[in-house]
Amino acid sequence: MTDPGPADGGLRPLMFSVAYRMLGSVTEAEDVVQDAFLRMHVSAPADLRSPAAYAVTVTTRLAIDALRAARRRREQYVGPWLPEPLIDSGQADPARRFEMDETVSVAFLVLLERLSPVERAVFVLREALGYSYAEVAVVTGRTEAACRQALHRARQRIADGRPRFEASAAERDRLAGRFFAAIRDGDLAGLEDVLAADVVFYGDGGGEAPAVRKPVSGPVRVGRFLLGLAGQAGRGGFLLEPASVNGRPGARVSAPDGGVLAVLALDLRDGQIAAIYNQINPAKLGHLGPVGDLAGLLAPEG
Repeated sequence: MTDPGPADGGLRPLMFSVAYRMLGSVTEAEDVVQDAFLRMHVSAPADLRSPAAYAVTVTTRLAIDALRAARRRREQYVGPWLPEPLIDSGQADPARRFEMDETVSVAFLVLLERLSPVERAVFVLREALGYSYAEVAVVTGRTEAACRQALHRARQRIADGRPRFEASAAERDRLAGRFFAAIRDGDLAGLEDVLAADVVFYGDGGGEAPAVRKPVSGPVRVGRFLLGLAGQAGRGGFLLEPASVNGRPGARVSAPDGGVLAVLALDLRDGQIAAIYNQINPAKLGHLGPVGDLAGLLAPEG
C-alpha cells in the first residue's frame, strides 16, 4: 500500500477515490470521508504505522455500510439510476482529484451496481488500487480465501459489460468529436454511423427532471432522440460543451445563465458508441456549481 502521508490533505483524495468508486455519489462519498476522518481522529492507534492503510480501512468499511443503505433507497428510485458525474475542469476540488481509470468511468460505475457491497469493496481494492489479497482481507475483515472468491464472482458479474479492448485517448476523442459534430449538424446518418447496433441511451431524472424513464435503444431511435434533444436545446439557448466526464468523453449542458442542466457521458467500445448516459437529476449536479431549471426552461410559454 502506498502512503501519501498523515496530513488530511494527502489522505482525502485517496479516501474519496475509494468512497466514490464504492458509492457512485459525490455527496455520499464526501459524507463517508468526513465521517472516516472523525473516527480516525478519535480511534487511531498511537503507534499507527501507515495512516493511508488505516484511512482506506475506515473509509471502505463505512462505504460498505453506506452502500447497503443506498441500495435500499435505490430500489424505489424513479427511472434509471446513474452515478453523479465528475467533470475535469482543471479547477476541481483538490480533495476529489485522483487518477481517472476505467473503474471510475460512468459506464463502469453502472456495472459495479451489479455487485454486493463486499464484492464491490474487494473489486475496488484489488483491481483499482492494486492491494494484495492479504491487504484486502485486513480492510474488509474477511479471509483471503473469501476475498478471492468475492473477486471471482465480481469479475464474472461484470465481464459481459466490459469492452473487449480499451481504446486510446486519441481514438476516444476522435469518435466523440464525430458524435458531437453530427449532433451539431443535425446529421442523422452521421450519428447512426458512430452508434453501435445495440446502443442504449439512459436518462436519470430521478423524478425531479424531465427524463425518459425507460432506456432508448437502437441507432435509429437513439439518433432521432438525440437530434430531438438537440433541437430543444437550440431553441432554449442551451450550451453544449464537450468535457472529460469521469475520465472519458462527454459533455456539459448549461443554461443561458450558466447553470448546469445535464451531463452526458459516452461509453465507447470497439470503435463505436455503445451507451450514452444523460444525468439531469438536479440533486446529482449541485457539486458542479449552480443548477439550472431544466423543466422551467422547457415549459411552453403560456
